[in-house]
Amino acid sequence: MSIGIAAPESPATIAPAAIANPVHVVIAESPVAAPRIPVWQLAALAGLLAWAYLPMLRVFFNKWLNDPQYSHGFLVPFFSAWLLWKSAPTALSPRPWLGAGLLILVVGMRTAAGTLLFHQLDAASFLVCLFAMVLAAGGMPLLKRTAPAIAFLIFMVPLPYELERNVGQPLKNAATISSTYLLQILGQPAIRDGNLILIDEVRLGVVDACSGLKMMVTFAAFSVGAALLMQRSRFEKLMVLLGIIPIAIAANVLRITATGIAYTMTTDKGTIEFIHDLFGWLMMPVGLAFLGLEAWVLKRLVVEADKAHPLHRVGRQQS
Repeated sequence: MSIGIAAPESPATIAPAAIANPVHVVIAESPVAAPRIPVWQLAALAGLLAWAYLPMLRVFFNKWLNDPQYSHGFLVPFFSAWLLWKSAPTALSPRPWLGAGLLILVVGMRTAAGTLLFHQLDAASFLVCLFAMVLAAGGMPLLKRTAPAIAFLIFMVPLPYELERNVGQPLKNAATISSTYLLQILGQPAIRDGNLILIDEVRLGVVDACSGLKMMVTFAAFSVGAALLMQRSRFEKLMVLLGIIPIAIAANVLRITATGIAYTMTTDKGTIEFIHDLFGWLMMPVGLAFLGLEAWVLKRLVVEADKAHPLHRVGRQQS
């Protein structure tokens, strides 16, 4: 058996078509999987954090358990964990010195929180501690992937008392004025006296719990979660976030108005208490219904780039 070696062709013997239409060969590199942190290390770190922040977590747990307006706090850590699980893996670029610097800040925040008995500041140090550990383990690439999940944990923190008092009073005034006008539009002889609505012999008091502030926090948690999950444009997500306060106020006004009308129809104490609690529970479904309506309207108002009019696409291609 003989083996022949062909001589290379001279430029004159190469076909003109081959010269005119050269073949481009693209070599695709296979993606390199990002390294993963062992599960036992994550479990040990989570246990250490839980032990370090156990006093704060115990206070918040009692708040979630005893205050229905903050009961969503039980769901926040699970939603954040789900966001982490759904995030795509990324290459790690550890920044241990940057993480160590943030941990020094955490120590100072915890010291101030313990001195002032300020649990919300302690909660802020917890979030900063999580950011510090992420930077130390994976740097900025990992921080970009985990930042939404970590930031969402802010919704498990109850509002400070001073904030509830300073922000709740203006919301209570706005709810009283708006509910009085709406009752008058519906034909009720409603008169406002401070934070009291008078309807004939019915005296409907808008107390601190009726300001809607705590419901607004719960609704904000749901709205931000929806914005993180929505496959929409940035403009639509921004509109969803801007609609949190108006929708929460509207739901609270509807609750107060419906309660006032119901009070004019019955004088039974048990029925009145049931109606009051029922309408308070319906605030969140009403708010979520408004949120769904807003998303539906935005979907029909905002046109995606790939679904734009053909003439618009041609104009963009020519430009």
